Order: sequence, then structure tokens, then C-alpha cells
Amino acid sequence: MAGRGMLMRLVNLFVLASLGLLTACQTTVPVTVPLATLTPVPQGPPPKPRIALVLGGGAARGFAHVGVIRALEQEKIPLDLVVGTSVGSLIGAIYAADLNSFDLEWTAFQLEKDDLFDYGVMNAVSGMGLAKGDKLEEWVKAHIKTPNIENMKLPFAAVATDLNWGQKVVLDRGSVARAVRASSAIPGVFQPVQHQGKFLVDGGVVDNIPISVAKAKGADIVIAVDISGNLGNPNITNLLGVTLQAMNIMFALNVEHSKRDADVLITPTGIGDVAMLDFTQKKRCMQAGIEATQKAMPAIRKTIDVWVAAHTAPRPAVVPVP
Repeated sequence: MAGRGMLMRLVNLFVLASLGLLTACQTTVPVTVPLATLTPVPQGPPPKPRIALVLGGGAARGFAHVGVIRALEQEKIPLDLVVGTSVGSLIGAIYAADLNSFDLEWTAFQLEKDDLFDYGVMNAVSGMGLAKGDKLEEWVKAHIKTPNIENMKLPFAAVATDLNWGQKVVLDRGSVARAVRASSAIPGVFQPVQHQGKFLVDGGVVDNIPISVAKAKGADIVIAVDISGNLGNPNITNLLGVTLQAMNIMFALNVEHSKRDADVLITPTGIGDVAMLDFTQKKRCMQAGIEATQKAMPAIRKTIDVWVAAHTAPRPAVVPVP
């Protein structure tokens, strides 16, 4: 009987142990997972587009470029490159050398027609233009203290035309004064310029708004200024007038093609009646440049914002911190 009692106790213990194991298997044990602390991903500064200002030719109407630059500076639109043709190269070079729109305005107001044109009977008879262009080059040397393009505060390029081969020539190194003179050498008015092994005349012959040059130099956004509008001129009375009107027509026609590539095109209005050699309308042209730029500011800012959004890499909003 004692042995049988011992056996029954062992059986009972086995049954109890089995029931305990079965209960344990059917019970879900809650697991506590610590909540992650979430923190924003550190964001670096947004990417910046490389912005180029392209200034077209148009002789005395080029004073509008001064107003454009002043308005862009006031609106804190950063410029990374200036490219100019003809008078655009002159205004662009003055600014690129110093980056001060007030000094640019003061210098421009001092500029008179007689500072640029050295007409002479012998030039017309035996030369290749009514004016030599020496005065223009000397004026640039006197008013732009940086002699070489490579040393300017802002990257700069002037555009000229190879008269022998009809090719566009980009002047982005060497003498500032010589480059501006070559870019501004209106055929028939100024003599062609020997520079860097080429025979050069006004860049407007092939590209009066050299947007393609700015893009080839890495510009992400191009703001271009067109001052070539209004071809009408009923007061042509001499050879100089004929020459200037013919060039004005040529400039305006090649602008029609190239201006389509601008990201933002600024066209100062109300100065179409300003003759190419009328230096008495400086203030009016400058004001037209300011007003046209202010009108274009929403488009400029939108273009910049769109570029930044397109070039900002997507990132996760949060990261877990244990």
C-alpha cells in the first residue's frame, strides 16, 4: 500500500507539471518596447542657382542697364556672372569690376558721347570706320581700375564678332578695355579691333543678347535685358544715321531668336524713341530699367524658387533616437 501511495503522488505531480506547462504556453507575455524619441533631420542650407545677367546692345539705351543692376542689387538678387554685348559689355564691365551700383550710376552719368567717339576725316577716307575707338578704350582704362578680366570681382565676359569669319568671340580674359572696345566696335562707326589674333567688331552682329554664352559658362538661371526694341526712325539724314539704323535692325532681328532662351527677360519700356547716340536721356533710360526690373521681380523670385525646389534632395523628415 505504501508503494501504491508513492506512485499516486508521482502521477499527481506529473499531471500538475503538465498543466502548468500547457498554461504557460497559452499565456501571452506583454513585451514593453520603449518609444523612440523623434528628432528632425538636420537640414543644410538650400542649394543656390548660378545666376547670370546678360546685357544686350543698344548704344545710348544701354543706360537702362544701370537701372536694372541697381534694382537687382536693391532686391538682393545675387549675381554670379555678367555677360555683355556692345554697350552691355561696357556697363557690365564697370559693375563687375567693383560690384557697386551707386558707383556704376555715378560713372555712367559722367559718360558723354565725346568721351567715346574720336571722329576724323581721315578715318572716314582712309580708315575702316568713322571713329578709331582709341577714346573709348582710354575712357574704360581711366574708369575701370581692374586692368584684366580675370581679376574682376565678378566673372565677366564680353562678346564680339570675328569680322573675317563671322564667328562669335567670347572675351573672358586679358584687357578689360580692349575687350569692351572690340565688343562695342559698331561696323562703319568704329574701326575693327585687332585683339587676341582676330579682327573684331561689335558682338551684336552675331549675338546681341548672348544668353548662350552665359549658359555655356554654367549659368543655371539667365536674366537677360533687351534694349533693342522699336526699329522706327524717320529722321535718317546722313551716312552715320544710315549705318546706325542698319545695325539697329540687325541687332533687333537676331535678338528675336536668342531672347527665347532667357529664363527671365527684362524689356525696359518707353525708351524706344531714344536714338542710338542720344546721351541726353540717361536718367530716363535708367528709370525705365529700374521699373522694368521691379515689374519682373515676381518672375525672377519664382524662377529661383522653382530651381531650388527641383535641386533640393528629398530627405526623411525624422530619424529615431534610442
